[in-house]
Amino acid sequence: MERPPMLPADPAYHGLAHVSSDAAGDFRSEFENGPRDSPVRAGTAGPYSQRPPRPSSGGGIPGMTGTPALPNSLDRSMARAVSWNAAAKWSTQILSWTSTIVVARLLTPYDYGLVGMAGLFTCLAMIICQSGIGDAVVALRYLTRRQIAELNTVSMAVGIALVGVSCALASTIAHFFSAPPVRAIIVVVSGMYLVSAYLVVPRALLRLELRFKLLASIEVVRAVAQVLATVVLALLKFGYWSLILGNLGAGLVECLLISCWKRHEFALPDLPKLRHELTYSRQVLMSGVAWYAYDNADFGVAGRVLGGAALGIYSVAWTIASAPVEKIANLVTGVTPAYFSAVQADKAELRRYLLRLTELMSFVTIPASFGLALVADYLVLALLGPKWIGVIGPLRLLGVFIAGRSVATILPNLLTAIGDARFVMWATIGSAILMPLAFLIGTRWGTNGIAAAWVVAYPPVMVPIYYRVFQKTGMRLKEYVSVLIPATSASAIMAGAVLLTRLLLPARSHPLPSLLLLIGVGALSYAAALFSFHRQRVARMIRVIRSMRQPVSI
Repeated sequence: MERPPMLPADPAYHGLAHVSSDAAGDFRSEFENGPRDSPVRAGTAGPYSQRPPRPSSGGGIPGMTGTPALPNSLDRSMARAVSWNAAAKWSTQILSWTSTIVVARLLTPYDYGLVGMAGLFTCLAMIICQSGIGDAVVALRYLTRRQIAELNTVSMAVGIALVGVSCALASTIAHFFSAPPVRAIIVVVSGMYLVSAYLVVPRALLRLELRFKLLASIEVVRAVAQVLATVVLALLKFGYWSLILGNLGAGLVECLLISCWKRHEFALPDLPKLRHELTYSRQVLMSGVAWYAYDNADFGVAGRVLGGAALGIYSVAWTIASAPVEKIANLVTGVTPAYFSAVQADKAELRRYLLRLTELMSFVTIPASFGLALVADYLVLALLGPKWIGVIGPLRLLGVFIAGRSVATILPNLLTAIGDARFVMWATIGSAILMPLAFLIGTRWGTNGIAAAWVVAYPPVMVPIYYRVFQKTGMRLKEYVSVLIPATSASAIMAGAVLLTRLLLPARSHPLPSLLLLIGVGALSYAAALFSFHRQRVARMIRVIRSMRQPVSI
């Protein structure tokens, strides 16, 4: 999930334990509709189900019958989904970086701080708005059309309730932060809960039908609309409202586009008959809420203890540190849960997918995160200007933390996809208790201390998740560490080359040329280290990617 201050329209896009994806797709191509016996449609309900999966008939979703595809077909199907996800995410990321650079020069840290304060509540409300219903539609493959219509009604009811709760709590939250403008922000943003609730089921059905190309196209259009609206409003001196209104306008554009391709009727829910489906949704929801609580506790602590300006600085540091790496990680985590579900009974296949995807992500995310930490000072001065110099310290620490987090995000997705949502729920609840304590201790050292709390406290809270994944997949620690060695060792060599180059730079060198030089040195040294010491691993990964890109034949 994207964190404040950007106030995403749909946190399910990035949720830790969600089956959702902010990938997206095309206009009525053959792949978009998916093969009729696609493994993603034909998978079993999984061990979380209390009853065997039922094949859909006249009242169900078409294409839900058949047998799982061979691993190679599944690999290629996943590769196609990741490819469209990548195209959308990197297009939108370039737009996001451009917008952030322009808008950060027009707004103040206090503007970002206000939006960050409101975002702590509004993003949580967005998670609740999803209610885990979209995940249930994707994972519980026996659902009939009538059941999906009933879940659609439940989703809208949750959205309507959240609007009322948000308006009632807005003044209290503004008082908590001693920031009166937060009240109006929360009230205005609450209108998006209705839009988000309306899109839960249609978006889930598009994912179920493997229409990632269509979803990707919609995401790009949404990003363009948000960037244009935000920049124009910032130029017109709307201040923090430019961030809010830009996001709201983009959400309405997304709603219109998705509604053009997929709508689903509503039906009066028979709650007793939906007990199993709602139980699964509730477990996923609790996991998401608990994850959000600890993942955003740093924002709450910074805003409450250190104030709005400090929160603005910290939130910008987080955005810069996490945005590129999260986009890379979400290329995989956005589409893998359905595929993990399809092979959930085969430990060897689960293990193979996890190791392959972890190694693939590590080749990019680990050097990117460490590289960001190494050039943080030049990057901030060159792109944001001297008024954001306070971002440098937390940005360096967060870069180190994100390097480790980037390869861990896939683990809860795997557990949830194979039906272990209950364990993920309790593990994240434990993290939601421990992480805020670490952030409170860290406030003694300001924003640097909060960032350092991630580096120190996050590895221990992830130990139960790692243990459970190794247990469920039959994986040994040695196997997992071995796939991380190429990226980490090459990153260490890259760090040495960048630090040596920094020592040779003139004391008063201009930040932008220095930044470009350091990026070039880092990229070349990393590539040279990989091909010098891990040539076979890199060649094998390239062969795997090429084989996965071949057409799917099921």
